[in-house]
Amino acid sequence: MNPDIQNASVSTDRSSETRARILDAALREFSALGMAGARMDQIAAAAGVNKALLYYHFDSKENLYIAAVEMISAKIRDLSMAVFLRDASPGERLLRAALNHFDRILAQGEFQSLMQQEMMRMHQGESDALPVLVKRVFAPLQTMYQSMMREGIASGELIDVDWLQIHLATLGANVFYFLAAPVWRILMPFEPFAPDALAARRRAVVEFLGQAVFIDRAHGAELAARVLADTPMPELPSTRHLFGRNDERKK
Repeated sequence: MNPDIQNASVSTDRSSETRARILDAALREFSALGMAGARMDQIAAAAGVNKALLYYHFDSKENLYIAAVEMISAKIRDLSMAVFLRDASPGERLLRAALNHFDRILAQGEFQSLMQQEMMRMHQGESDALPVLVKRVFAPLQTMYQSMMREGIASGELIDVDWLQIHLATLGANVFYFLAAPVWRILMPFEPFAPDALAARRRAVVEFLGQAVFIDRAHGAELAARVLADTPMPELPSTRHLFGRNDERKK
């Protein structure tokens, strides 16, 4: 290989690695502290670069924020889209989509945090990133979900009801469980974010749908058992911040 070409390739690889480190550090900082609270010098330090190099790759804090949102959005979209493109019946894909959403809340805390922040910023007329989230993640996923539901209804596998209502009932139940954790802590005799409670809840989500949306409930129950058996719950760090709340009960 021509030495000049080889050197240029090495330089490009290093530049890409540096950019990736900066984006990873930015994602952690922005998800923890928000757009206003994040500091560029802290991001540079976490990425192992100086501020000059950080600004070389991203000429402003706002552009870095948008780039971080785009990066995590693409990751979430691809992970979720893989479920919809799976070689399986519409009903099985629906169950896997519900479980994938539950596990995404567990394992993708940065994305959930950015979503909350952007919804609040949009309410205040300040958000530039929420349209990115909608365009890159939610629009293509909703199109796929709607197509999947209609296919399942037409084939006779799924009950003939409004597809959006099933969508809301499926994902809304997941969101409500995490958002209402402070209430569950008062109402229920268990810690809602304890591993055994989370395992029971994710299992209940899939088993419920297997009974509720399938015309043949035995078929739905069989699919639910299969999906749960081959999709283990993601491993979680000892401390989690789900929807902005620590999962460890205060002593």
